Amino acid sequence: MTPMTATALAAALTRREVSAERVLRDCLERIDAREPGLRAFAHLDPAPALARARQLDAGAVTGPLHGLPLGVKDLFDTADLPTGYGSPIWHGHRPRADAGVVAACRAAGALIPGKTVTTEFAAFTAGPTRNPHDARRTPGGSSSGSAAAVAAGLLPLALGTQTAASIVRPAAYCGVIGFKPSAGLVGRAGVKLMSDTLDTVGGFARTVEDVALLAAVLTGDDGLRLGEGVTASAAADASAARVGLFRGPHWDVVGDDVRTLWEHVARRVGREVASPDWFAPLTALQIDVMQHEAARSLAWEHADRSAQLSDRMRALLDAGAAIDGGMHRRNIEATRIARRRAETLFAHHDVLLAPSAAGEAGPWEEGTGDPLFGRAWTLLGLPCLHLPLGVGANGLPIGLQAVGAMGDDARVLRAGAWLQSLLRDRVG
Repeated sequence: MTPMTATALAAALTRREVSAERVLRDCLERIDAREPGLRAFAHLDPAPALARARQLDAGAVTGPLHGLPLGVKDLFDTADLPTGYGSPIWHGHRPRADAGVVAACRAAGALIPGKTVTTEFAAFTAGPTRNPHDARRTPGGSSSGSAAAVAAGLLPLALGTQTAASIVRPAAYCGVIGFKPSAGLVGRAGVKLMSDTLDTVGGFARTVEDVALLAAVLTGDDGLRLGEGVTASAAADASAARVGLFRGPHWDVVGDDVRTLWEHVARRVGREVASPDWFAPLTALQIDVMQHEAARSLAWEHADRSAQLSDRMRALLDAGAAIDGGMHRRNIEATRIARRRAETLFAHHDVLLAPSAAGEAGPWEEGTGDPLFGRAWTLLGLPCLHLPLGVGANGLPIGLQAVGAMGDDARVLRAGAWLQSLLRDRVG
């Protein structure tokens, strides 16, 4: 079988035109072929998923993800697979229960053949995963394995998390759709948290329709799903949407490839939106909030297993521990104020387009890239949807992210489907 979209597969599975076991075995064949060089998985054990696939084929359709293989970032607890959180400290750890969203995906019919690679505790120290377009390049992080597996066609869907840019940046480097919902929409029980304020569960797919299907299950909101023909049917509504082009305060580090893409997009949609004075300090604020809360979340690892942490992780936790509770309280209040101010960004625009990354994926040995273009949006808790829109000078993916107002996830997904259809003729 040629890899199909999750939406097309779901329809075929519901109509019994293909079996869940066949779909899973097809994915496993592609995993066997690509995984030795890609290294997208922290753990693979297809036997339980194959047994579940046979059960699904013998019974009634279970839900919207019926028979769809799903990659689960190794930050989510799974009762039937080890969960290591990207750290040797937790090697071989076997949780007793699934994370809440994993249980929800299983109940919706998803099949989970393995855990995808995360960076160490979803921070900066890279795992072994390579970029599926060029093994010499990074796939981004922290949701490295999930983005790479979907981009390589190994799986139609995968789960990720974002604390700074851990969904948007891997999606940008690997050339797939990545969606970070609004803060608070997706439960995080059973997920190894780095930052209670920032961490958000989302996912990866090859089309906006597919990631909307996954988002509906993660949030329990079926209104996020996009029906068949949404690109055409939403055109009038979406084209009337007020699209703003938001360069942001870090435009000076944006590379030529993304600048050229930006100029192409500016000729087709939207108008430039000035970055308000209060926006620029949010990057530093996000770093302080993340570091302090990481030091609290990983206090045991920091105190009792420090020797097994990477130097970079240890430095992050040391910095966070140096931020006292009073300063953190003030930082959280500043975050609340910024989130209220963010409403003004959408007073005249429904969706903003902004850079997802400075350019193409960098060399693998230089790390997973800079989360600069996701920090402020994540601090603000806004829904972000990366759209792959072309390639750069080296033939690697580039794109932009669509950002919406808090809770306006459905509009972001609808506009994203229309924007990708309108702009996908962009050539690198």
